[in-house]
Amino acid sequence: MSDGLIPRRYAKALYKYAVENGDAAEIYGILKNLSFRYASIDELKRVVLNPKISEDDKGKYMLENVLHAEPGTSLDKFLLLCVRNNRAEFLQKISLAYVDLYREAHEIAHVDITTAVPMPDAEINAIIDIVKKRLGAKELEIHKQIDPELIGGFTVEINGLVLDASVKRELNELQLQLQKK
Repeated sequence: MSDGLIPRRYAKALYKYAVENGDAAEIYGILKNLSFRYASIDELKRVVLNPKISEDDKGKYMLENVLHAEPGTSLDKFLLLCVRNNRAEFLQKISLAYVDLYREAHEIAHVDITTAVPMPDAEINAIIDIVKKRLGAKELEIHKQIDPELIGGFTVEINGLVLDASVKRELNELQLQLQKK
């Protein structure tokens, strides 16, 4: 089985189970954070992939130190299932797949707006309004960040598609044109 198929199947199973138990939204919020933390915290990877640590201890560690979730929830049971089935290495991909499934089911678009310098709220809201009209999504999940390397302008990433209106991109294009001549 491929790395993409296993996480997708487990994510679908978790989503179905969470919907039946009424905690799909809560798990969505938790798993958005898990995928970020799992990518950036080496200690979590060491614990999850360590064969000397018991399954129960791995699940307890993740619940208490990473997810800050309550024992006995759908997620608690699911984490133990993943550990017992030797699928802990897929937890980041499972969490990302679950987040995608939830967003798709609830028509939520994830939007990253990156600017070179802080922009006035009116300009950010204008960008958001354009995105809302284009997508027709019920809800937008907006993440704003500053990246001085853009030099000026902004980029907007919507569900993986990027609109680049930055000075950095324009300078790169100009450089390529000059190199061709």
